[in-house]
Amino acid sequence: MKLVTRRQWGARSPRSQASYLASTRGVKVHYTGSYVDPRLKDDHTRCAALARQIQNGHMDGNGWNDVGYSFLVCPHRYVFEGRGLHRLPAANGPGLNTGHYAVLGMVGNKGLITPTDDMLHGIRDAIEYVRQKGGAGKEVKGHRDGYSTDCPGAKLYAWVKDGAPRPKGGAEPEKPPAEPDETLKILLNMGIRNAVTVAPGQRVSVPWEAEYADPSNVHGSGPSWTPKTKDWALVTLGTVVDGQGKGEKLKLVLSEYEKGGSVRVKDHFGEDKIGNGTRTEYTLSGLMWLSSERSYRVDLVNQGSRPVTVAKAQLRVAR
Repeated sequence: MKLVTRRQWGARSPRSQASYLASTRGVKVHYTGSYVDPRLKDDHTRCAALARQIQNGHMDGNGWNDVGYSFLVCPHRYVFEGRGLHRLPAANGPGLNTGHYAVLGMVGNKGLITPTDDMLHGIRDAIEYVRQKGGAGKEVKGHRDGYSTDCPGAKLYAWVKDGAPRPKGGAEPEKPPAEPDETLKILLNMGIRNAVTVAPGQRVSVPWEAEYADPSNVHGSGPSWTPKTKDWALVTLGTVVDGQGKGEKLKLVLSEYEKGGSVRVKDHFGEDKIGNGTRTEYTLSGLMWLSSERSYRVDLVNQGSRPVTVAKAQLRVAR
C-alpha cells in the first residue's frame, strides 16, 4: 500500500485526539460531494493539496477537531492517512461513526466524478489495511447506507454494491505498510548568510550559502539542488523580505529546472504577497514529487516598482 502519512501530506495538528476505536464492523466509502478538479487525475502533485483543502473545510467549516475521514485515496493509488487506525472518524454521521472506518475516494459530484482503477485499488488497499491492522470487520458500505445523503455518488456506490472488487486485470494487493512512522529524515536544510537584492521585474534564485544539513550531498553550491532518487518529500520554506511597497506584488515559488542547467521547466507550489508597507514573511510547506532528473530552486519574483531585499531564508526538505 502506498501510504502517505499525515506529516508527509502536510496535515494540520488536530485540536484534540479522536476517541480510541478498538474495532468496527467494516468500512464506509465516501466521496467529496463537491467539485473535484479533473486535472487531479493526471497531476498527482495536486492530491496532497486537495487533502489539505478537505481538512481545512472539516476543521474550519464543520468545526471538527480534524479531517473527518480515516483515510483518503487519490486517483494514483496513494492512501493518505487521515485520522488513521483506531481513531473514531467523524464523516459517517452522528451516532454512526463507531460502526465503520470512513474511507474517501477523491472524486466528487462535479468535475472528476469517475474513480480510476488505481483509486479503486487504493480503496481496496485501505480496506484490507484496516482489516489487518485496525480491527475492521468485513462490511463494505456506502455513506448513504446509514445516512441520508448521495455519498459516495452513483459510480462509487455502484462499485460498493457490486462487492467493491479490484478492477479486472489490475495489480495484486500491495503489502500493507508497518504502522506510520512520523519521524522524517532530513535530506536538506539550508539558509542564507547575506541579504539578497531583487530589482524590479527580476526573478532571482535564493543562493543558499549556508548548509546546515546535506547528508547526501545533493546541493553542492549555488541556488540549485538535485535529488539522488525520485521520491516524495515534504518541502518547507521560510523567508523574510524587506522593502516591498504597499500594494506591490511579490511571488515566492519552488521551481523545477533542467538538471544542472538554468532552463526553468515549471513552477510548483508558491504564494503571492501584496505589500502592506511592512516586512513580508512567507511560510510555505507542501508535499512534492522530486525527481533525480531535475534540479530545484527557490525563486523570488519581484513584480513591483522598487528593489526588495531577502533578509532571511531557510529551506528544509525531509522524507
